[in-house]
Amino acid sequence: MPPVFTGPEAGALPHLPRLPRRLRAAAPSWTETTDVCVIGSGVAGLTCALNLRQAGFHVTVVTKVHIDDGSTRWAQGGVAAVLDPHDTPEAHARDTQIAGVGLCDPAAVDVTVTEGPERIADLIHLGTEFDRDPDGSLQLTREGGHRARRIVHAGGDATGAEIQRALHAAVLRDPWIRIIENAMVLDLLTDARGHAAGVSLHVLGEGVEHGVGGVEARAVVLATGGLGQIFQSTTNPSVSIGDGVALALRAGATVTDLEFVQFHPTSLYVAGVQGLRGRPGASGPGGGTKAGSPELGPDGIPGDRHFQDAHAVRVDQQPLISEALRGEGAYLRDFTGDRFMVGRHELAELAPRDVVAKAITNRMIAEGKPHMWLDARHLGRDMLEHRFPTITASCRAIGVDPVSDMIPVAPAAHYSSGGVRTDLHGRTSVPGLYAAGEAACTGLHGANRLASNSLLEALVFAQRIADDLAERKPSPGVPELPEGEGTVCSTTSRAPLQEAMTKGAGVLRSESSLEATAASLTALGDNVSGRPRPATWEATNLLTVAAAVTAAAHRRRETRGSHWREDHPDAADAWLGHLCLSISSDGELETTWEPIR
Repeated sequence: MPPVFTGPEAGALPHLPRLPRRLRAAAPSWTETTDVCVIGSGVAGLTCALNLRQAGFHVTVVTKVHIDDGSTRWAQGGVAAVLDPHDTPEAHARDTQIAGVGLCDPAAVDVTVTEGPERIADLIHLGTEFDRDPDGSLQLTREGGHRARRIVHAGGDATGAEIQRALHAAVLRDPWIRIIENAMVLDLLTDARGHAAGVSLHVLGEGVEHGVGGVEARAVVLATGGLGQIFQSTTNPSVSIGDGVALALRAGATVTDLEFVQFHPTSLYVAGVQGLRGRPGASGPGGGTKAGSPELGPDGIPGDRHFQDAHAVRVDQQPLISEALRGEGAYLRDFTGDRFMVGRHELAELAPRDVVAKAITNRMIAEGKPHMWLDARHLGRDMLEHRFPTITASCRAIGVDPVSDMIPVAPAAHYSSGGVRTDLHGRTSVPGLYAAGEAACTGLHGANRLASNSLLEALVFAQRIADDLAERKPSPGVPELPEGEGTVCSTTSRAPLQEAMTKGAGVLRSESSLEATAASLTALGDNVSGRPRPATWEATNLLTVAAAVTAAAHRRRETRGSHWREDHPDAADAWLGHLCLSISSDGELETTWEPIR
């Protein structure tokens, strides 16, 4: 029998696959020792590593591919922080809580918006070159949900890449930060007290059978990023499969708020326009169109014949069209040319992301189209090419010139507001295990992350984790050998899992769609015949995370923030609380309810 949920509208969870408490893998053939093992090399992981070094710890950073291959370098918009003397932390907190629709932890919000400006100063001290006005002051912009200009950016729309560059350079200057690349972390190692004592991992080309080894440490920090790859369309890189959440669940940690997956409203719609790659775009303003460009219909809206005829190919990562473009004045239009966000929300195109994503999805369904349009033509060539060079290049790569063409956009899985539950110091429910960045749920985001609060949260909590470890000075433990053989899923499960999650647990959800998704996941979970290797470990992590997201989305019978239930279209006060998930000793997902007091 599925476990019974205790909370609003209590009842049985849908039947979900039995999940492993350990991945099947060869015994470690090598080990090394460090003070703190940081898993992940994005802004959260590298900032934490640098802060830990300042506290005197030796640090080992483990990263899945190369140090710069995570989500950070793809961040376009910027970092939100109160840097304008006319702005206040209270105003930033208010915007954050409005976006979070009643579920933000006020304490987490307070420490983030209060400590944020100092963390920006830290980045500048490290050598991050943010964009500045002619007088030398930081250039500030505005994004969706913000009622003030408080977003710092770099390289126009290449903020993440510049931050990653500065952090990478700083890490390389420190000989006591060891980097292990091409390494997939498998499971948490614990000592006799149940405290984190390191991790098992697989490193390509290292050791003997399967390259499995171990890093023993006094503490472990999960900074593994997001889980967007459980869906077919995502702005996340291919490494973002929720490894940290899956590892934490297997280790007995609590995760929370996983139903709140933010779908960015404006990813570049690539699949349908792949046939335009390499064709010339439209000419400059007022110059009409060139051969091969979409034909213009009434009101200057391109027809969709070329889009329908193009060959769709699988794209692991959808290019992001930052809402900073809307912050500078770009408009959303449907296929009739209507600016459909006007009148729907007081902020129109700058409404919170869930509002815009829902509006785009509804209009796509109503018009039977695979995308809507973002119109930035009136911003002009100089603004687009200098303020948004990355976006402009991405569009031109598929034959769309934003100077003269409208940009095809559609929602794509972008950010998980939930994750491994932490306190204000980044501590999880497993002693010695910490989490930061998108892998963590600090309570800042609530039901929906406010734009550009993600990099800010990572910076603030990376510092807080280092401060906590410096104060606690944990003693090393002796890892115990794990019990049981563990299991892995077949690599053939990945594509059908993504299809099932997109169809039933994506932007639009209902009880019936989520139960169908749960049934698909259960069938995929029955196939545990894969042999231990990176592809089957990833497939198992994907199944674990997808099952947890589905369970949480099924339980929350309301629409709130980035969680949209068609069969429960309104928010309900009874659901002001958090769904917490864990895996029982026999592999069952358990869901508990914690109301907000």
